[in-house]
Amino acid sequence: MAREGFKSRAGFLLVSAGCAIGIGNVWKFPFLAGQNGGGLFVLFYILFLILMGAPVLTMELAVGRASKRSAVSGYRALEPKGSKWHLHGYVCFLGCLLLMMYYTTVAGWMLNYFWKFASGTFSNIPASEVSNVFSSMLADPLQVVGCMVLTSVLGFLVNSFGVQKGLEVTTKWMMLGLLILIVALGVHSVLLPGAGEGLSFYLVPSLENVQSQGVVKVITAAMNQAFFTLSLGVAAMEIFGSYTSDKYTLGGEAIRICILDTMVALASGLIIFPACFAFGVQPDAGPSLIFLTLPRVFMNMAGGRFWGAAFFLFMIFASMSTVLAVFENLMSGFLDDFKWTRRKATVVCFVIVLITSLPCALGYNVWSDVHLIGDRDVLESEDFIVSNFLLPLGSLVYLLFCVTKWGWGFDNYIAEANKGQGFKIPYWLKNYFRFVLPILILIIFIGGLV
Repeated sequence: MAREGFKSRAGFLLVSAGCAIGIGNVWKFPFLAGQNGGGLFVLFYILFLILMGAPVLTMELAVGRASKRSAVSGYRALEPKGSKWHLHGYVCFLGCLLLMMYYTTVAGWMLNYFWKFASGTFSNIPASEVSNVFSSMLADPLQVVGCMVLTSVLGFLVNSFGVQKGLEVTTKWMMLGLLILIVALGVHSVLLPGAGEGLSFYLVPSLENVQSQGVVKVITAAMNQAFFTLSLGVAAMEIFGSYTSDKYTLGGEAIRICILDTMVALASGLIIFPACFAFGVQPDAGPSLIFLTLPRVFMNMAGGRFWGAAFFLFMIFASMSTVLAVFENLMSGFLDDFKWTRRKATVVCFVIVLITSLPCALGYNVWSDVHLIGDRDVLESEDFIVSNFLLPLGSLVYLLFCVTKWGWGFDNYIAEANKGQGFKIPYWLKNYFRFVLPILILIIFIGGLV
């Protein structure tokens, strides 16, 4: 059976960018930018995206495009005879599964809140009750598990139709909807009375903020965000390289993916900060921002029911684009390694994801007393393993595979990355890739454990 590929270049770019654009990117980037000097943090972020994120992204894409396979069989096709690089492919599969074990639950929260705003739940309660809505949702296993199951059903249903008719078509429309919602929500927030203070806090470089945080901390925060924003190291991007053509260089494609990802991250701040400052609400990081702070903002807004529903629809598109991409990665392993039909791979992966996602979905109610790593609950423990171990160490493995003589080798990597039209990676960067980039990744890894 012939292997599917993307129908268009736009499909490849939008699906790849959709994988990178996730919930954490949308709520974490704006807060980090505001906390760490505004515009100065953004400049450092872009610098490290170019120096670290984009190069490793080209390596994942190159392994996929050269092998035309998913992680395990992709490594096997390119690794020197007798070597064991392909073992990392199994770790990549487990990493993607672990990511979905909690991501489907959080994406389900977005579905839940979209319905709550659309149906008028927040129109009928005082602002003081907002925190109770969130805690009640988490405490109800039927709500949380039901939304997680719905997320999984929708994701695998789309992917069951194939790369072109399912993943590519659906992601194109979701990304189009996401961009339209960003513009509408951003323009609305910026035009609110008192929004200027929020814009200043977000975008104007603040030496006072930099001094209070410390220059080293600002640089470190920018480095971490630039690295983690692309979800590298678990083959989430490699699979899309395996579906794309040789027509364009991977350096140019990586830059375009980074630009799309950064545009959405920057625009998210234009939605959040002006609105928060316009209504005198202090923005917070993480779930408290999305589920506690912003609902209060929308409740104070004219047409808040509409704008709240629109915002959570935007968050659904951001989360589901990642869910679809990673589901495809999970299924591709069975398609490539076991030669299963897409229908069989869909059913098996759906059952696996559903069962393994239950601990997180139940982690705030039935199993609320379970703490796996220190004081971390189930979701926090799963996220800690993915973010602090699998992503940085996996990226290091891809890097060493592509630039050392014990792996695929730099010459093979650079030849694959520079195939086609577009920006070509200079050969003189070889020593930077071999000696400097590994140290930067190790710094991020060690920093995540300290």
